[in-house]
Amino acid sequence: MLRRIRIIFATLFFLSVTALFIDSTGMAKEWLGWTAKIQFLPALLALNVVTVLALVVLTLLVGRAYCSVICPLGVMQDVISRISGLRKKKKSRFSYSGEKKWLRYGILVIFVVALVAGLTPLAALLAPYSSYGRMVSSVVSPSLSPVAIVAAVSFVVVAIMSWLGGRTYCNTICPVGTILGFFSRFALFRPIIDTTKCNSCKRCAKKCKASCIDAKNHRIDYSRCVACMDCIKNCKHGALTFRYALNNKACNNGKSSSDKCSNENTDSSRRSFLTLSATLAATSLIKAQEKKVDGGLAAIEDKKKPERATRLVPPGAKSLRHFSQHCTACQLCVSECPNGVLHPSTNLDTLMQPEMSYEDGYCRPECTRCSEVCPAGAIRPITVAEKSSTRIGHAVWIKKNCLPVADGVECGNCARHCPSGAIFMVHIDANDNESPKIPVIDTERCIGCGACENLCPARPFSAIYVEGHERHGCY
Repeated sequence: MLRRIRIIFATLFFLSVTALFIDSTGMAKEWLGWTAKIQFLPALLALNVVTVLALVVLTLLVGRAYCSVICPLGVMQDVISRISGLRKKKKSRFSYSGEKKWLRYGILVIFVVALVAGLTPLAALLAPYSSYGRMVSSVVSPSLSPVAIVAAVSFVVVAIMSWLGGRTYCNTICPVGTILGFFSRFALFRPIIDTTKCNSCKRCAKKCKASCIDAKNHRIDYSRCVACMDCIKNCKHGALTFRYALNNKACNNGKSSSDKCSNENTDSSRRSFLTLSATLAATSLIKAQEKKVDGGLAAIEDKKKPERATRLVPPGAKSLRHFSQHCTACQLCVSECPNGVLHPSTNLDTLMQPEMSYEDGYCRPECTRCSEVCPAGAIRPITVAEKSSTRIGHAVWIKKNCLPVADGVECGNCARHCPSGAIFMVHIDANDNESPKIPVIDTERCIGCGACENLCPARPFSAIYVEGHERHGCY
């Protein structure tokens, strides 16, 4: 029964998170956006203390249920492993293997150092939720971009490890699994082996995709157990039950909890718990539409991206520093952007993190979709009024590209479509009222929405483009 309940909830969470990345209407966000915000790393980066504590408490109660129910990458591993297990000769393909501490903790150290040092793209490579988000986004919008390549490689690695070893990726590489593994050692409810009923048939170990059951010595490595309940289902003698773990009298050949069963790893578990708590505390403190060319003045051809000295990030990000430190590169905002403005960065220092570019559309003042779906707090929720007065950048005019200058014809597209009234048209020759008009930009009023850049008919480079601001301001 417990296994069936787990599978039902895991399916619902998996489909809900997936729907967020494939939905283009915004309806999934309204009903299911919370499933992204309760993912461990986004909650940690958003300093969502309530969510993080709730996940820790959940782990202390029932072990790593998060990994087998809430985490989409964990559920995906189970699906792949399940398909692999349908082969006749591979139905009982698992066996106990010792914990690879040096690998688990080594990757965790790299992960924490990357977060503390602001190397968020590196941390995003290891984060399970972000990895899954990139995989789904790449399937929905296939390309040969660096992000798509990273997503494809990640999928291949996870798929092979899951096909061959079940939860190998989850229990060797995933930093979130290692973190929760610290707490799951102390879980109040967990699978217990009753040695008075166990006949050492090893059916439980052969079905354990976490390879954490040492049937010979009647031990379970609870730091790797993901509470999938497969072992309980496959035990034919009732020797395995999921129950209250303290004061257990039925483990290790009938010895009481004060003997070998509970004391062997007490000191190391206590040290692990204190180490993890200190690490998380320190980390938390440090981390405190397609458009048509209007005017018919130039041939329609693809625009090229301008070279910006400072990249553009969405209103609500507050600053480049805040955005870089909190973004997990999960691509949810990219998937949700209805205007085609957000794209994964290809720069090494911000690899895979979203940035704005206006070749395919512009950031409409009435749209706040990205700020509503971001689960990590990289883009804070803002109102339409706040967005309309937030300056994320300012327009820059390129004289040689401007049609009135280059061809001597009238245009004014940028001024006509500027939502903040920051662009004015003046005569090239102030003394000649018949001369073509060129744009003049009031940078104090410009919010950097990109309407002027996107709708400029000049090709391949616009005659006006938006330069980003390090810190966002208001007017």
